Amino acid sequence: MQTAVVEPAPAAIASSPALVSDSPLEALLRAGTFAITAELNPPDSADPKDVYAAARPLLPVADSLNATDASGANCHMSSIGICALLTRAGHSTIYQISCRDRNRIAIQGDVLGAAAMGVKNMLCLTGDGVGVGDQPGAKPVFDFDSLSLLRTIRQMRDEGTFLSGRKLTTPPRLFLGAAENPCVPPHDWRPHRLAKKIAAGADFIQTNYIFDIPLFEKFMSRVRDEGLDKKVYILAGVGPLASGRAARWMRKNVPGIHIPDDVIARVEGAADQAAEGKRLCVELIQEIRAIAGVSGVHVMAYRREHEVADIVERSGILKERKILA
Repeated sequence: MQTAVVEPAPAAIASSPALVSDSPLEALLRAGTFAITAELNPPDSADPKDVYAAARPLLPVADSLNATDASGANCHMSSIGICALLTRAGHSTIYQISCRDRNRIAIQGDVLGAAAMGVKNMLCLTGDGVGVGDQPGAKPVFDFDSLSLLRTIRQMRDEGTFLSGRKLTTPPRLFLGAAENPCVPPHDWRPHRLAKKIAAGADFIQTNYIFDIPLFEKFMSRVRDEGLDKKVYILAGVGPLASGRAARWMRKNVPGIHIPDDVIARVEGAADQAAEGKRLCVELIQEIRAIAGVSGVHVMAYRREHEVADIVERSGILKERKILA
């Protein structure tokens, strides 16, 4: 992991109270460092070595690793299991919690269990419907949605009680996150949804893939107008496209993905489409870095984790952090 660098933080966030958690990611963001998180693709395996192998190419550049919770409603090793393994090895993790598969009793117990194992960051998600996964006959739960999940964990952390009101002996100290999708309709509603997540307890936000910079800039303009960038840390989602065909498949089949036609045409028109997708990702990071109110990037590279370090290094973020040290 790279040495943390301190940059001037936004005034409102800089004057905020002491850390709500023991999270190194929270400390970096509060110090004003442009953060880098990355998504770890969970193995279909019971071997911890497979988790460490998946994490290895991400660790040199990522400040924290997301362990997905059966994303796309497809079963893999559990998020809590991955976080336990990586935390034991001394790495910062983000435990993703989906409301699809567990009720409030199980979720609150998992929150305590994860915190006891050393997990410091949690990303609260409603979750994809079972119909999009490879086991559509599974029974969905959805006892919570992302907002009620945020409120519940914040209550556990800040008030020291379960949702029932029963006291906790030792409350969890957690940095709470949520997801946002700035580039899908209804666009005007997205900043309002973000405000609701902040009010519910979100300390940081990770967005879905950003491929449309003008649309994202409009979203961030609204965010700044409403002062939301002073209340939450926003990490913009990026990732390399493997090919034009892959981009078209993502746009058609993955919920919440917006990829403009000109982006797909650019990748399709390249002699080496994978290299062009990688080059595009580098450029997107550089453009996003220049947008006021953005606190970092979240890199998602499904089955291309080995390219993440090169993408981040080529973007210049790490060099900038070293210069500012």
